[in-house]
Amino acid sequence: MLQAENLLLFGPSGVGKTHLAIAITMAMAAQDQPCRFFPATTLVQLLQKAKAAYDLPAMLQKLDRYTLLVIDDISYVRRSELESSVLFELICHRYERKSLLVTSNQPFREWDDIFPSGSMTVAAVDRLVHHCHIIGIKGESYRQKAAAARVSSDQTNPST
Repeated sequence: MLQAENLLLFGPSGVGKTHLAIAITMAMAAQDQPCRFFPATTLVQLLQKAKAAYDLPAMLQKLDRYTLLVIDDISYVRRSELESSVLFELICHRYERKSLLVTSNQPFREWDDIFPSGSMTVAAVDRLVHHCHIIGIKGESYRQKAAAARVSSDQTNPST
């Protein structure tokens, strides 16, 4: 991912996308590659603040110091022009210059819920996938499995 390539991790909630993103970020940081991890909603709020202060270009430049920028759970950003326009600007700004790692629990066909228009969705996806590795993760939610195991354990070992 040192050559402005992107990585997209897809899968249902609870299968480990965020953990993988964190592990990749930590591995790159261990190789002295500057990285930054953001929950998508936090990143969007930061970019919105910068845009409101007429400082978005400077903020995008500031984020350029990171070889890898992680956008975790992009699916939670919703079709607000303010939210998705800054996210779109970030994707365009980093295109072919710096790497993005994006996690999502929704496939591309559902990204029209993220961006306000189909054309913006197509343009964002087109830039993300041009130099990209896409990994789909299947399986059951680790959290749901753990909760089921606790329930099962509680039923076999009642404390009363």
